[in-house]
Amino acid sequence: MKRCFPALLLCLPLWVSAQSAGPASGHAHAHHAAPVGDTRQAVAFPAPMRAQTLANMRDHLLALTEIQEALARRDFDGAGQLAERRLGMSSLHTHGAHDVAGFMPPAMQALGTAMHRSASQFAVVAQEASVTGDLSAALAALAKVGRTCVSCHEGFRLETAPAH
Repeated sequence: MKRCFPALLLCLPLWVSAQSAGPASGHAHAHHAAPVGDTRQAVAFPAPMRAQTLANMRDHLLALTEIQEALARRDFDGAGQLAERRLGMSSLHTHGAHDVAGFMPPAMQALGTAMHRSASQFAVVAQEASVTGDLSAALAALAKVGRTCVSCHEGFRLETAPAH
């Protein structure tokens, strides 16, 4: 039993997931709520702009990873420079933010601006950490960047605008 217990713990999330999904029909399905659809607000972008925006978002994820790697090496200056150049307010022109802003609803624009501002704020905190060695402050500031990304992705999804 002692050897089986860790294996059971590993399988439990899979079992719970399967149970919550429920079968497509039958008695068990009657006890589960219907699957909730995607409730995020659809935002239509022209196809090339959507592709470029998604590529920018993937680069944002890569930048966050590279920043975390720099922090793990205690390279606070490098982390701050990455953040400002790839995510911060200085990156807006590179990402064509002005071009896409017109397609975004105001709440999405606000979240995007908040992400870029928090990245610039992280860059300052990272510079300070290079003097103080305070990794926790840098991590907290970086978490704020990630939270804005999550908030936007929870509320909005990009779709391709119909061709005219």
